[in-house]
Amino acid sequence: MSLSLHTLKPAHGSREKSFRIGRGHGSGRGKTAGKGTKGQKARSGGRKKLKLKGLKQMLLGFPKNRGFQSRFPDARAIPVSRLDAFDAGATVSVASLKDLGLMRRRDVSAKIVGTGSIKKALKITDVKVTAGAKAAIEAAGGSVAISKKTKPKSKSNNK
Repeated sequence: MSLSLHTLKPAHGSREKSFRIGRGHGSGRGKTAGKGTKGQKARSGGRKKLKLKGLKQMLLGFPKNRGFQSRFPDARAIPVSRLDAFDAGATVSVASLKDLGLMRRRDVSAKIVGTGSIKKALKITDVKVTAGAKAAIEAAGGSVAISKKTKPKSKSNNK
């Protein structure tokens, strides 16, 4: 049969007939038509819709996000043994660590931790270093130089 306007019909089972309520006892949804007995919700036009009921109702509508997310990201921990990827005498900074793929692009700062050993003399600049890592770097003939960055002053309402 060819496809034309008078032969179009939806796929079998794609459209279900709606349940007709309030059509007598034999229908299974007669008398109270599935609305229970009496009360505001049983009436025509009944049931108050959800209205704003002050601040409490607004707070109940917010998603339940638990926990705490700090504004200050943690430093990326890099083991001393991973610094062997650098050439001897190279300068290690946050930018050079990102270039070698030891840090992700979105990481802000790094901290070299003293797990493992190093055999090359490297110059570490503006990267946090633990005491054990500093000892391992200096034992290999390297140096650690960290510039002191001033903390931003807190905004206070003192007048």
